[in-house]
Amino acid sequence: MERQRSFSIKSTSVFLALVITTISSAIVFFTFLLKSNSSNANFQIDLSPVAAINETTTNLHISDSSVPPQANPILISTHFNPPENTSGSAKIPDFEHKTRGEVLVKEEDKVVVVTNLTSSVKAIELPRNNDEEKKKKKTKKRIDECDVTNGKWVYDSDYPLYTNASCPFIDEGFACQSNGRLDLDYMKWRWEPRDCDAPRFNATKMLEMIRGKRLVFVGDSINRNQWESMLCMLFQAVKDPKRVYETRNRRITKEKGNYSFRFADYKCTVEFYVTHFLVREGKARVGKKRRETLRIDAMDRTSSRWKGANILVFNTAHWWSHYKTKSGINYYQEGDLVHPKLDVSTALKKALQTWSSWVDRNVDPKRTRVFFRSAAPSHFRGGEWNSGGHCREANKLLNQTFKPSYSGKNIIVEEVLKQMKTPVTLLNVSGLSQYRIDAHPSIFGAKPENRRSQAVQDCSHWCLPGVPDTWNHFLYLHLLHKR
Repeated sequence: MERQRSFSIKSTSVFLALVITTISSAIVFFTFLLKSNSSNANFQIDLSPVAAINETTTNLHISDSSVPPQANPILISTHFNPPENTSGSAKIPDFEHKTRGEVLVKEEDKVVVVTNLTSSVKAIELPRNNDEEKKKKKTKKRIDECDVTNGKWVYDSDYPLYTNASCPFIDEGFACQSNGRLDLDYMKWRWEPRDCDAPRFNATKMLEMIRGKRLVFVGDSINRNQWESMLCMLFQAVKDPKRVYETRNRRITKEKGNYSFRFADYKCTVEFYVTHFLVREGKARVGKKRRETLRIDAMDRTSSRWKGANILVFNTAHWWSHYKTKSGINYYQEGDLVHPKLDVSTALKKALQTWSSWVDRNVDPKRTRVFFRSAAPSHFRGGEWNSGGHCREANKLLNQTFKPSYSGKNIIVEEVLKQMKTPVTLLNVSGLSQYRIDAHPSIFGAKPENRRSQAVQDCSHWCLPGVPDTWNHFLYLHLLHKR
């Protein structure tokens, strides 16, 4: 009896010892597990059917690995800056990335690679080197220290700055969307200087800069293109549309060439005066006939109206490619002399010297800023404007191997500007505009009912909104940061 009781007591003691040991081990294990979880706050296990990857926090929520990938898609909207290229363009920066394989989750100081497999989910944290990006931001130059023409076109979802519906100043020749153009990506491209910290165009600030002043565009129909663009950009900041009006109640058309629009709340005018060559077009007797001539020694008759302007924006280039100017036979006139034959480059230089002399005599640099815009490129293919030239297939930017050229006309302009007493700022828009073969009106320079034929295309002017908005942005930057 004593033996049986002794055996029972011993068995009980052994059992109690085993229970105590098991409980102690469990306490130690859970204590260790809690410490381990608290030391790694970046990862949390989520056993819900579908997990979420949240880029706004430092936590990564991972789903139950038993859920197959088809029922657990990982969808990330990624915004990135694509690598720079030589084409002057960048790929569209917004897209959705769907995958069953690796997904890059961007965080502030690291990149998390999530590998979603059928049997397990792994998260690998990789170091992210932001030194190059931070260095690039630090080396961004102020706008008055850098070359804004060195850059690329980037797709911007905030563009355009206005539309055909929001601006009443776009004439039929430039209102491509109103004329039936359906592909509207040409409106979404913004020029981004490569090493400049360039502020965006601010219409209110621009209006304040020209308060009480005259902003005058002088030149051919390409300058009219830029002038209409400026009107549209400024109009977006006006609260009462009735406070903007043409001083002589003129409606903008191709037929009339002189306009003055007043922004009453800012007591300023934005004006345009048409002149194809800056110098005077006329007629002279050559033999027994009176012929059209170009007086390369006399200013255009509207020049008296340019006087007193606070900001002058000149251009000429487009008409110097006309067959009359290129041939130069019995066309160029100085005094009573009509040259039997004169090279177009020589004639252009003489005309610009006549213009520069007028500026030096009539412009006070203390109260007037003078700009000269460089030649805007045309993109005719298969012929010229009057011989079947077209740009109908041009709906994309030029390729990466394209290198913009600098025309001889621009070189002549620069040579003349260097010899002037009056400071003149060159608005160099030629190179960046050469990339934009997509931005011409093509057949959409007229409404369908007004088109003479599909064969007549406009590959010289620009749709609005469009490339001339960038030219005006350059003008804004120069005025904002006076050199």
